[in-house]
Amino acid sequence: MQKRIRAYYGIAALAGLSTLLAFHQSTDDDRKAAEAAAIKVPTGFTTTVVAEGLAGARHLAVTPNGDLYVKLAKLKDGKGIVRLRDTNGDGQPDEQLAFGNYEGTGIYLRDGYLYTSSNSEVFRYKLNEKGEISTPDQPERIVHGLVLRDRDKSKSIALDQQGYLYVNVGSYSDACREAGTGKGIMPCPLLDSTAAIWRFRADRPNQTYADGLRYAKGLKNTVGLDWNTKTNSLFVMNHGRGQFHDFYPQYYTPQQSAQLPSEVMYELHEGADAGWPYVYYDHLQKKKILAPEYGGDGKKTGGKGTLDPVAAFPAHFGPNGLLFYTGRMFPKKYQDGAFIAFHGQNTEMKKGYFVAFVPFKNGKPSGKWEVFADNFAGIDLANPSGPVQHRPCGLAQGTDGALYVSDDLNGTVYRIAYGVK
Repeated sequence: MQKRIRAYYGIAALAGLSTLLAFHQSTDDDRKAAEAAAIKVPTGFTTTVVAEGLAGARHLAVTPNGDLYVKLAKLKDGKGIVRLRDTNGDGQPDEQLAFGNYEGTGIYLRDGYLYTSSNSEVFRYKLNEKGEISTPDQPERIVHGLVLRDRDKSKSIALDQQGYLYVNVGSYSDACREAGTGKGIMPCPLLDSTAAIWRFRADRPNQTYADGLRYAKGLKNTVGLDWNTKTNSLFVMNHGRGQFHDFYPQYYTPQQSAQLPSEVMYELHEGADAGWPYVYYDHLQKKKILAPEYGGDGKKTGGKGTLDPVAAFPAHFGPNGLLFYTGRMFPKKYQDGAFIAFHGQNTEMKKGYFVAFVPFKNGKPSGKWEVFADNFAGIDLANPSGPVQHRPCGLAQGTDGALYVSDDLNGTVYRIAYGVK
């Protein structure tokens, strides 16, 4: 009799635990659904949360079999790369595999290899026919010895179709200014190893600066970059410098300082010079302006022979991700256009933390940029009631054409699809 009673209570306890787990799962699903629904997207699009808790989630890559790889700027349990896999086909990753003992931002897929970066090196992993990495703890080191200082240290990467690897090496100085003065150093010595895109062979191990080519210079920091297969060229999103009013109040009001210089998109070719630190772009005047460190006053033009941007945006938005959309899930207006993940905010405009879209036609922007996905901040930026919740950083296109967006603050990964209920 006592055995029957114990068995009864044991079954009841298991049933209660099962009910409790189901309740927690249901509550968790409801919370994720509410968080996804808070992201504002155009009519016909839906957003879902596919991963959480990946703090420092930066750039993303999707393999042909649908695996989503996430590069982390902060190690999670000692690992810096996470593979998310959907094993049951329900659209939600249910398996995680972590590997790589280094922090970083860059990750890019090309010709059966997954390329990733730390803050001073680039590695690659061979993918087998199943899209898996057989030796995740033994990557091939492609580049090492890149400048690593205490700011703008991420090494974003992209690859072309001719076997070349492109690496962003940002400047650790905002304006190449002499210490304690408002005077710029001429010529700026930082251009020898930073503020540039460097090109290396994608298949040659252990390369250094000496083995590479300074492909384009005068770029303060280009966290977002992508190879455009339609134009067969590299596009980058350049971060502008700051502190105009702080150092030069005689030339710039606080309002002007909040709007300038522009964050810009460039199309790069070998030998290009975007002009940093000598000039910057002003989207309000639609001109290249001489930097105040080099004799500028906010009005004098400069930069003869330097690159003109193909698109420009207000200051401080922090463009950290760039993706040219080649899928067919989204409506035709989005095909071949550029998505940009803005990681910061413009305090004057009370706007930020969103994904923008730039339409393209014949390899050039064909219209005004627009906000595509908004409200990642989770608060009213005009009247903030608490801290920002999410900061868009990385972008990737799924095998079905869906758009993935990473958040490097709390580590959420979103999937934006069209025509899916």
